[in-house]
Amino acid sequence: MSALQPVRGTRDLLPEESRRHRHVEETARQVAELYGYEEVATPIFEFTEVFKRTLGDTSDIVTKEMYTFEDRGGEQLTLRPEATAGIMRALISGGLAQHLPLKFFCAGPMFRYERPQKGRYRQFHQIDIELLGVPEPLGDVEVIAVGAHILEALGVLGKTTLELNTLGDAESRAAYRAALVAYLGQRLDELSADSRARLERNPLRVLDSKDEADKRIVAEAPVYFDYLNESSRAFFEKVKSALETLGIAFRLNPRIVRGLDYYCHTVFEFTTNELGAQGAVLAGGRYDGLAETMGGPATASVGWAGGIERLAMLAGESVSPARPIAVVPIGPQAESAALALARDLRRRGMAVELAFHGNLSRRLKRANKVKARIAVLLGDNELGRKVAGLRDLDTGAQSEVALDVLVDRLAAER
Repeated sequence: MSALQPVRGTRDLLPEESRRHRHVEETARQVAELYGYEEVATPIFEFTEVFKRTLGDTSDIVTKEMYTFEDRGGEQLTLRPEATAGIMRALISGGLAQHLPLKFFCAGPMFRYERPQKGRYRQFHQIDIELLGVPEPLGDVEVIAVGAHILEALGVLGKTTLELNTLGDAESRAAYRAALVAYLGQRLDELSADSRARLERNPLRVLDSKDEADKRIVAEAPVYFDYLNESSRAFFEKVKSALETLGIAFRLNPRIVRGLDYYCHTVFEFTTNELGAQGAVLAGGRYDGLAETMGGPATASVGWAGGIERLAMLAGESVSPARPIAVVPIGPQAESAALALARDLRRRGMAVELAFHGNLSRRLKRANKVKARIAVLLGDNELGRKVAGLRDLDTGAQSEVALDVLVDRLAAER
């Protein structure tokens, strides 16, 4: 393959697609601010151990999908496959635990070596919400509410379904794990090689298997809810009741799990059937044990991540950019006046397209191409009379305006 082609699984975000991505990101940022979430940004790469601790040595991300490399100093580094690990590392290394509770929003590129498919790339982009230091069920409800609000603001909430499950506390998880191991142990010979390996180290990961034979076995596995203790059931009832109070519809899905031991209580996914087989567009859950796993203090935590590419596809057309004003100098003597006018208009917050070259016809064609709403015509004749020609590019109507009131006139018509 030519070196002048994008690397497989990556792509250029040209203006139209960049606008769609920006629309998703800015909408999410604005909604998150309404709930008190502050924006943070962590490095695009971290020490590899950060992700091995958080994602687990047996996860597909660690074993098959991470972009890991050795730098010139001999350090093992990894391009971030997700945002939560870096935020939790920042919590610990930055001594932020003394300031809990904390609400964080972030957005940016992530990297996973996986098979490219519709809406999924090796360099992809996510929005991310993390609520740290809130152990109560209403913390779970708030992060779900933020996600639902963002989807609603994007106009796609009606295209998604919130699927909800609970993993309970550590005691409930241990009871379910024992039941699952006993069940899968009876069908060991039917499991794929990957699932047999996971059964020893992380049996809940078998529930995530993509192998068709594994899926048939998992369909008959014990259901998590049957192994919840009373406190875990009460926690989940509070989550469901609060979601109902907010009018956030959900569907229980007992097969939504997280394989790592630090996950507990609520797990959820907003899914859609409009983007092919990969239906989740926003997913998350509670992970109270993660900070301790990384060597930090016990920190109640809940959050989610949403794929910008998939949300942009679901949202469809982006908001069109502001229609500019075209400033068209006619002749070299008008160029200085055009430059000054363009500067003054931009300082007043108006988008301006300055026609650089060509005759009047070509410059007006350029103005139409960029969807300008008004063309300001500046020629020697107009400047001599201290006026500018204004042409409405939608109707073709033309008038003259005195230069000393031109900026105010255009600002009033904005």
